[in-house]
Amino acid sequence: MSTQEQHGGGTRTERDTMGTVEVPADRYWGAQTQRSLEHFDIGRDTFVWGRAVVRGLGLLKKSAALANAELGLLPQEVAAAVVQAADEVARGELDDHFPLVVFQTGSGTQSNMNANEVVANRAIEILGGELGSKEPVHPNDHVNRSQSSNDTFPTAVHVSVALELAERLHPAVDALCAALDAKAEELGDVVKVGRTHLQDATPVTLGQEIGAWAGQLREAQEDVRHAGDRVLALAIGGTAVGTGLNSPAQFGPKVAEHLAAETGLAFRQADNLFVQLAAHDGLVAVSSALRTLAGGLMKLANDVRWLASGPRTGIGELRIPENEPGSSIMPGKVNPTQSEAMTMVVTRVFGNDATVGFAGTQGNFQLNVFTPVMAHAVLESVRLVADACRSFTAHCVLGLEADRARIAEHLEADLMLVTALAPHIGYDAAAAIAKQAHRDGSTLREAALASGAVGEADYDRWVDPEAMTRPDCPHPEAMTRPDCPHPEAMTRPD
Repeated sequence: MSTQEQHGGGTRTERDTMGTVEVPADRYWGAQTQRSLEHFDIGRDTFVWGRAVVRGLGLLKKSAALANAELGLLPQEVAAAVVQAADEVARGELDDHFPLVVFQTGSGTQSNMNANEVVANRAIEILGGELGSKEPVHPNDHVNRSQSSNDTFPTAVHVSVALELAERLHPAVDALCAALDAKAEELGDVVKVGRTHLQDATPVTLGQEIGAWAGQLREAQEDVRHAGDRVLALAIGGTAVGTGLNSPAQFGPKVAEHLAAETGLAFRQADNLFVQLAAHDGLVAVSSALRTLAGGLMKLANDVRWLASGPRTGIGELRIPENEPGSSIMPGKVNPTQSEAMTMVVTRVFGNDATVGFAGTQGNFQLNVFTPVMAHAVLESVRLVADACRSFTAHCVLGLEADRARIAEHLEADLMLVTALAPHIGYDAAAAIAKQAHRDGSTLREAALASGAVGEADYDRWVDPEAMTRPDCPHPEAMTRPDCPHPEAMTRPD
């Protein structure tokens, strides 16, 4: 969030150990608070369900009015006014007229009626009538025609989730993966110590390590895309219990067609409307997929902060951007704050998924009455993950640097390079060399030559860290690139 966005007035210049910062002139906070505002624009609008769901309700009420007009169920003049009012709702022009909180009736009836009343009164105003008169537009008879809260609210939630995934989440994850790909390409030639069980292992390239982060996120994102397809199926037309009472058979499909035309997403009336009212498994599936994606983000964030730990007494192989001072008492300290923010987001997503998973089991007979809290949890997770990905990309990944000297130092000390000797002298002899080097504090090369099991020329030929990262690739130079034409070689050391 920019200073101008935070406050429309003037600014003053404050200074901290990292330089000058512009702070809103009428605010008591200072430079470090301002840096935090700029570097952690994550989930600032914590009540995210409101705008997203209100947008969904506006789009739905517009589409319903168009469908009812086509079916001859609304006068054209009334339909046109309802469409105009619902458009204003969808665009956010009437957000101040939607004051309700998440915790209401579990069907979302109050929010549906809030939308009906706002649209009706605004349509009355457009037509020159008196607010509150219900003439010539009635909130139930006209705006809610052919609908029930039991089918409209789940429909609006599905619309809002699908739009948030398409417009917010996927672009943010795509941008993060693209930034990781670029960083893997940039640092693809850096050979470093691999680590398993938090212990030294055989070498990898930094490009392979970073490329794995991007690969994990892309696989998880595909799960989110697949789950997201389920919320394109809409409950509209089911009315109160799924039978479609008081709704023409053509109404639901027509509404879905208008929503698809309005959004560019492939909305459709669900095949089984009873299921859409009694269960919200589409939301459960999206939440579960978001949890998997969040797990990949936890892995990424933790790997980055471990590799950047130190900088002098930790692993210290990566250098992270110095975004803000890290301590109020220790001068010059810089912390992995983007990783910390990301991992806190992940814990919140896991908590939201627990809520959604449990709420999804609470369908009784023809209706699940936990829809609002499920919507809130899913939409908050989408927003938080998207914001965190965007922030992590801008304020961490783009500025990541390799400490090549530290990496080379660690690689030189890596006793697991001995793995390259095992095919030539046997596992037991190789293990003895590694253990002797560890006991003596000598290098692996010194211990190998001292053992008499390996000659100098053989050692130098066999123990080649760069070659160990691409055991049988016919194009070894390609193995440090994300677009290696022989990626399967990385998984086949023999």
